[in-house]
Amino acid sequence: MLDFNYGTGKRKNAVARTRVMAGTGQITVNGRPYEEYFPRKTLQMIVQQALKLTKTVDKFDIKVNVAGGGVSGQAQAVRHGISRALLTFDPELRGTLKRAGFLTRDARKKERKKYGQKGARARFQYSKR
Repeated sequence: MLDFNYGTGKRKNAVARTRVMAGTGQITVNGRPYEEYFPRKTLQMIVQQALKLTKTVDKFDIKVNVAGGGVSGQAQAVRHGISRALLTFDPELRGTLKRAGFLTRDARKKERKKYGQKGARARFQYSKR
């Protein structure tokens, strides 16, 4: 029997593999407490959003392995992973999480630079004369 529920969260190039198990509300990211891994308050808030929304902050211990991307993308990937793992634990939470938009994979990524241009959309300066 599984003693934890698994969820994968993604955002930009960040991938978070999340395990949610019954516990006291401890969140560990890459072997460190999430407050230490995400020192900014906004990122800590993003990580906790799904738990606060479903009122399950002290009910679960969460272990996350996250890789790739930057800190903001990683925090959002963790939120996505936690939301998916909570869903496997209790399907009743689906409506709440779906309305908040935590189950939808944010597909926006950095657009590639094109040849003959300065960036993805920016062109080189044009001189008429």
